[in-house]
Amino acid sequence: MTAPQLTEVVGVYDADGGLLGELRYVLGKILGRAHCGLCDVTHAALRQKPEWTDMVGRLGVPVALLHRNEVSAEVSEAVAAHRLPLVLARLDDARLVVLVEAEPLDCLGGSVAGFEQAVRDGSVRHGWQLAAAP
Repeated sequence: MTAPQLTEVVGVYDADGGLLGELRYVLGKILGRAHCGLCDVTHAALRQKPEWTDMVGRLGVPVALLHRNEVSAEVSEAVAAHRLPLVLARLDDARLVVLVEAEPLDCLGGSVAGFEQAVRDGSVRHGWQLAAAP
């Protein structure tokens, strides 16, 4: 029996999307009332980190980033029992499985290299292979 393949990484921010949601998050972060470990990994100030784009290319599978108010019913069900932010693995049998939880994301301190290692380590730990990106 072949090991399942990880075909997509799905990250869910602990923040709302849209202009108002983004503004609320930035203001909350400035005031010390909002924090999202996944945001820290993917963004510096108001822009996506260039090293994030490089890492996605190296990972070899698509990476979808969603705000909590943008998730489908399927993703919402997968994250329901967990604290956001959260990173899920979509497997080749269509299952969504938790890959990296909120606390480990926070412990990364915004490190893109740390995120990549967490995804690779999680894949190995679960016995999943990273599928090649289409």
